[in-house]
Amino acid sequence: MIKLTKLNGEEFVLNAELIKTIETTPDTIVTITSGNKYIVKEEVEEVIEAVMAYKRSIFQNFMN
Repeated sequence: MIKLTKLNGEEFVLNAELIKTIETTPDTIVTITSGNKYIVKEEVEEVIEAVMAYKRSIFQNFMN
């Protein structure tokens, strides 16, 4: 799960496993597998970093 911020400042948590695409138009739009789209304040690179950190935390549990 990653924490993101809607344009109105409201934070929400998204299951990173459901992300299909992330694009800039110029706002960052996250599309999930259901087709729902979320416009967020974070830049594309920030979303990618959050997903990578989430994935690392999962795999670290398997490595220990």
